[in-house]
Parts: sequence; C-alpha cells; structure tokens
Amino acid sequence: MTTLGTPLSPHATKVMLLGSGELGKEVLIALQRLGVETIAVDRYDHAPGQQVAHHARTIAMSDPAQLQALIETEKPHLVVPEIEAIATPMLEQLEAAGVVRVIPTARAARLTMDREGIRRLAAETLGLPTSPYQFCDSLAELQAAIDGGIGYPCVVKPVMSSSGKGQSKIDGPQDVQKAWDYAMAGGRVSHGRVIVEGFIDFDYEITQLTVRALGAEGQVETHFCDPIGHVQVSGDYVESWQPHPMHPAALEKARHIAKTVTDNLGGQGLFGVELFVQGEQVWFSEVSPRPHDTGLVTLCTQHQSEFELHARAILGLPVDASLRNPGASAVIYGGMEASGIVFDGVDEALRVPGTDLRLFGKPESFAKRRMGVALARATDIDTARHNAKLAASKVQPRRV
Repeated sequence: MTTLGTPLSPHATKVMLLGSGELGKEVLIALQRLGVETIAVDRYDHAPGQQVAHHARTIAMSDPAQLQALIETEKPHLVVPEIEAIATPMLEQLEAAGVVRVIPTARAARLTMDREGIRRLAAETLGLPTSPYQFCDSLAELQAAIDGGIGYPCVVKPVMSSSGKGQSKIDGPQDVQKAWDYAMAGGRVSHGRVIVEGFIDFDYEITQLTVRALGAEGQVETHFCDPIGHVQVSGDYVESWQPHPMHPAALEKARHIAKTVTDNLGGQGLFGVELFVQGEQVWFSEVSPRPHDTGLVTLCTQHQSEFELHARAILGLPVDASLRNPGASAVIYGGMEASGIVFDGVDEALRVPGTDLRLFGKPESFAKRRMGVALARATDIDTARHNAKLAASKVQPRRV
C-alpha cells in the first residue's frame, strides 16, 4: 500500500526535480495533484517549473558540492533528474549511502546523460541494432572516422546535449569543420567529444514511451504508449503526433528494443525511447529516463499524459497508458532574442477546432527557443496535424 503525505507538513512526501523546464513543469503539476510537496531546481531563476512548485532553488546542478548540499538540506524522498547536465556521480554516491532514491536509478541517470554511455550499453552490451558509430575527441578524429568507414552522409552530435542542440548532418567533406564547430557550441558542457553516426535511410522516426510501474503484487510491469511520430529540424522536434501507424512486426520489434534497454536501466518511471524504422526493421537511437519533448502530444491524446504516467510510476501508483483519441502537437518558437515577451493571437489559436495551448512561461526568448506548444485532438492524424500547426501559426510572440 502506498501512503502519501500532506504538503508542507512533517509527513509530506517530497520530490525534487533537477531541471524545471516545460517538461518538468508538467511533472510538477501532476505530482501536486497527488498532494506531493515539490522542489523545483534549475540553473536560472524563474524557470517554468519553479513558477508552480512549492519551493524553487537555483544552483549549478553540474557542481557536485552544490548538488550534495541541496539534497542534504532539503531531504527529498525522491530526486528526479529532468536534464542531462547533472553531477550524476554525486547522485550515485548519495543513493549508495541511502540518502535519497534517484529516479529511475542513479546508474540510469549517469548512463543516459551522455550519448556514449547509452550507445555503448545498447550496442555493445545488449546487442541492440543501431547505426554504425564512433566517438571522436578532435576534428582530425572525426574526419578519420568518416574516411575510415562511417562515410557520407553522417550525423554528428555532442555526447551531451538536449533538444537537438549541436546536432547536424554531414553530406560531404565541406561540412565537417562546420559540424564540429556546431557540436562544440551546442553541447551542454564543454566536453570536446562527439559521436558520429552512419546515416540510416529510415522511413520515419518514432518515440516509444515506455513505463516501468509497480503492479498489484509489487512487481515491476512494463507498459507501452502508442507510438509517437515526429518531425525534427536540425535535431530539434517541431511537431509530433500519436498514434503513428506502424507495421505490426516493426511495432513488436520497437517494443522489444524498448523493454530490453529499460529493463537494463531498471527502476520506475517513464522512458522516452527513440527509434528509426524502415519497413519492418527497427534501430535503437537514444533513450531518456524521463518524459520526452515529442510526448507533449500526450497532453491531448492519452487518458494519462506522459507526465501523469511518470508521476504515478515513480510514486508506486497504478498507471493507464491507453490512448483516448488521435492528436498532434506543434512547437511555438520565440523567434527573437528578448526578455518578457508577450503573445498575440492566443484567442485566434484557440478558435481552431479541438485545440489547446501550453505557453511555458520562460522568462527569456531566443529565436529557436521553444516558448510554447499547440495541441490538437481530432478523429484522424492528418486533421490533428493540420490544426496543431494552424493554431501554432496564430500565436505571435512580440517584444513589448
């Protein structure tokens, strides 16, 4: 039996999120609906999640001393990493000492915070199908890897980044220097290391949201959401939809890959497993041990969104990953460098049938920063995608 305390009381159930962007904000809201006391941590003040949490804390989460001091002071029952740039060795030490439980586990947080750990686990330990790859520490190594077998076209990514930052496709020798420089600028930390992947001529990409939650007898059970299709530009998601149609054999393989990697990572919670699909063939790409940006669509498609599923799973509660109706999401970008922008056209966007909006409340806008998302439910995917993009186009960020 799971017992939950009352917030701001001596018996409160306390959950700390490390990273409080738009995804963390939705997790915090889901936790608060269950009476959980929440602590939102980020590297800057007034992050979206900090605006709704019981407590807001601002630290450099990649600094082991700052992270340890905060956890020991706040004494949360659960620590939930929501971004990659975290001092995960410190989390492993605190978990091993019994100070705190890390979601899904401290080991999973460490392995998935950089592309090298998770790719080596998937390809070399678990034997899952992936694109050919090499890790490189310099421009010369990158060129040698491409010339030595990876070939053109290929994709270069920093070993640690989020939302496609620093990721680019190389079509020929003229693109190599530019791709290296872009990867160095886009990494979450100054790591100087990239992964270069041979390009797979896939038909489409999906996100297979996978939930590890406790069953009635206390055993871990795996649940799958319907596959999510998405469009990426420069590695960053711009629209997504659910369900994405798949050949039954490909769906079975996708779920086998997702279960294999999440079983190894262990713990409880929701994982976003990214996969390439061509016909009936499926390749593992990446996994995040947390809600996925493409999964924002589940706010309008599922009985329980990915955020509610994550909150319930980490608390040991039952989950329902079933689809309610088809739907789609489309990103609203800032389009400018400015602080405290306003949004025109919100009323017009919400007049599009079956739509909803999430404006994230980020205090500062950048040209390609996600500032919101339009959501649309419909009886079919084509209508939902059209309406989501139409609604997003009507929201116009503006300097004051």
